[in-house]
Amino acid sequence: MIHLHLENKTVSKRSLALMKKIWFWAGLTGLIFSLAMFFSVSHQGSAGPSDNYLIPQDNCTVIMVGKKASVDGSTLTTHTADCGMCDWTWRYVPPSDHKPGEMRKLYRISQIRTWPPSQGLKWDLIKKDFTGVEIPEVAHTFGYLHGVFGYLNDQQLAIGESTIGNRPKMSNPTPTPALNLTMLTLLAMERCRTAREAIGLMGSLAEKYGYGGEDGGEMLAVADPEEVWVFEIMPVGPLWNPKTGKPGAVWCAQRVPDDEVSVCPNESRIGEIDLNQPDFFLASSNVFSYAEESGLWDPKSGQPFNWKKAYSPAEGSAASNWRRSRMWRFFDLVAPSAKFSPSLANMDFPFSVKPDRQLSVKDVMNICRDKGYGTFFDPTRGIRGGPYRNPNYDSSARLISVKQAEYTTITQCRSSLPAPIGGIVWLAWGAQDTSCFMPFYAGVKALPGSFRIGDHFVLNRDSARWAFDYVDFHAQVSYAPALEEIKKAQAIWEDGALNQIPDIDRKALDLYKKNPAKAADFLTAFCLNNADQVVKAWWQLGDELLVKFNHFGYYNTDRRTVERKPMEFPDIWKKAVRAIDALLE
Repeated sequence: MIHLHLENKTVSKRSLALMKKIWFWAGLTGLIFSLAMFFSVSHQGSAGPSDNYLIPQDNCTVIMVGKKASVDGSTLTTHTADCGMCDWTWRYVPPSDHKPGEMRKLYRISQIRTWPPSQGLKWDLIKKDFTGVEIPEVAHTFGYLHGVFGYLNDQQLAIGESTIGNRPKMSNPTPTPALNLTMLTLLAMERCRTAREAIGLMGSLAEKYGYGGEDGGEMLAVADPEEVWVFEIMPVGPLWNPKTGKPGAVWCAQRVPDDEVSVCPNESRIGEIDLNQPDFFLASSNVFSYAEESGLWDPKSGQPFNWKKAYSPAEGSAASNWRRSRMWRFFDLVAPSAKFSPSLANMDFPFSVKPDRQLSVKDVMNICRDKGYGTFFDPTRGIRGGPYRNPNYDSSARLISVKQAEYTTITQCRSSLPAPIGGIVWLAWGAQDTSCFMPFYAGVKALPGSFRIGDHFVLNRDSARWAFDYVDFHAQVSYAPALEEIKKAQAIWEDGALNQIPDIDRKALDLYKKNPAKAADFLTAFCLNNADQVVKAWWQLGDELLVKFNHFGYYNTDRRTVERKPMEFPDIWKKAVRAIDALLE
């Protein structure tokens, strides 16, 4: 109860009325906020108690395009590393020859862990976490590019990753398994030419030496110039050890049809499998038996074995839980004619679909930048985006494009060219909408030094990644007009690189026919120069955004005038302001 102590002072009726109005609106605001929160949570739905543990941190999205589903015959795979605090550094590992009897050490490499820059670089420090297990080295290891995972080697083997989760009883966080996902991808990069070779190698090593530790259920898109596969792997529980004589992992792989596309939004994608079709399905020897022994599938039930239902079921749909919206959104973008319903359970979506039209690298870039505009979970609908329609204020839906991305990769593999020229990984640092994709050919012999350094907690102007965060930070204040400036820069540098690729291909191929080493030097010079120019351009762009949108104005640096029109608020925001004003009068 509120008491007014007047202490012989006269309070006017007008003052009392004003005070009552303030109390009324304060209470009403609190009620509206509470109801909004309640209905927001109710509308999004929630996972049932049986499947909450299966929904991972939705930290990565993978898009896959078969060679006949792309405009130029490329296979395409993506990876958005959405951790938000992970190590983002990249390295080039050169090819190497090894003597008979050499051994390859296996390290515990966390996807998440970072070290203060003063302690050194991650890829030097991980050597302190040796598992104690060594495997025989091969005579020759391939050169490759990697960040958190291995992404592309000089044979055009490409990989992308998405965490999918597993049933709790399957997790094995003990130090017994010698392999986790990052280590598996590096070994695949070093030793394999094709997707099938990589799947066979990773699967067999995981079975022999055990899989788990830092990682649980994981998915990899594994591609070469001819095929794209979905490879999913799970631990087999904390009691496993090599002395049991049983496989230390359970895994399965399914091929994406050449004329179709697929997606993995942190959910298992493989359903029923047919191992009598080895061109489309591969699996570990215990794929059925482990499920039966663990009580996850009963062959006597009459129900066919279903991989994701047995090992990683995750209920829900885009309509029932906006955090599960990426599955529907991808299918709706690539095959709108199929009219997939957002109410369709994610578990019931097809493994892949034939797109309405073939996709280009630019199309895939655009999908990676998708914010769900125009959908029922549009983050700028109503006044959620503020006066400058910023999609980063509202996080109720999990979008394909996210503000916390470490980087996004698009790997492109082309059978029409020699491997060093045919393979390209397009890399964009930070948030996709404010970044720029830069090409790196499979045959490059180096990466920029600025790619090897930097972390989230120490600003470093020598780190390439910080240039893109610098732009992104200045874009948030006046998002809509700032994004138009960023798109101009993307048109110059990203579209410019895309347009240059055919000419670079031809020149590199001419050199390759005469001298492969000179072709490698040419490709390396092109990629390093382009990356250097883009990083410089983005530092400059950040400065320009600060100047142009300073004091919420639009400073035209060419005319040396301040213009107001680019900063005008949308009508719906103006209406919302008038409505609030009316309530407060």
